[in-house]
Amino acid sequence: MRVLVVVPTYNEALNIETLLRQVHAALPDAGVLVVDDGSPDGTADLAQKVGVELGDVHVLRRKQKSGLGSAYRAGFRWGLEAGYDACVEMDADFSHDPASLPALVAPLEDGYEVVVGSRYVPGGSIPNWSWYRHLLSWGGNRYADAVLGLGVKDSTAGFRVYAASVLRRLDLDRIRADGYGFQIEMTYRAKQAGAPIAEVPISFVDRVAGESKMSSAIVLEALFLVAWWGIGRLAGRLAGGARRNDARTGPRASAIMER
Repeated sequence: MRVLVVVPTYNEALNIETLLRQVHAALPDAGVLVVDDGSPDGTADLAQKVGVELGDVHVLRRKQKSGLGSAYRAGFRWGLEAGYDACVEMDADFSHDPASLPALVAPLEDGYEVVVGSRYVPGGSIPNWSWYRHLLSWGGNRYADAVLGLGVKDSTAGFRVYAASVLRRLDLDRIRADGYGFQIEMTYRAKQAGAPIAEVPISFVDRVAGESKMSSAIVLEALFLVAWWGIGRLAGRLAGGARRNDARTGPRASAIMER
């Protein structure tokens, strides 16, 4: 199985070389695609230099910062066109441990099409978070699960892998969310597409070096989008119920009119 690890970057010069070496050590046969959004600190050039040494490391250079969701969509398209069998999402800031990659990819061999590195299954953890961040994250995941019926404990997780088969069934152009919202939307769309989803435990830590890209606006966007998708889901269920009722009552009504 050919696996591509997709790593979006913006100003990750402090991390990228070490990250690429650790990914290569964990999954020696995997390719890596660095999707760089015009980092002024030379992240793309550093990745290109290390790639020459390691092999199967590629850099997709974009002119400007366009968001996490956009970067992953571009990376997935690149991976599908290049013939990879699966695409991994992974941050460049070491909040995702490269040593966990083999365990993350392994369930694909059992037929799963989506594998989520989860903080909220037994064995998962988030060291050094405040109770407030724990509550916000846990509550957001419970909210998304309740509204969308995901059956996934950590739908906001950004360390995950998609089989190429499910990515081909999804309309990536239709997926427009960013940040947390992107992760939830991909989970929701994959479930709608019938993808078997597994969760494996990971330990999630705050970035080691550099500056966080997450903002309160991205969190608020995710909350709004979940509500919007939930309304669409409810409307679809109501419409489906109305069609089933029409199918049951239609012939009977016709018979009454004929009498």
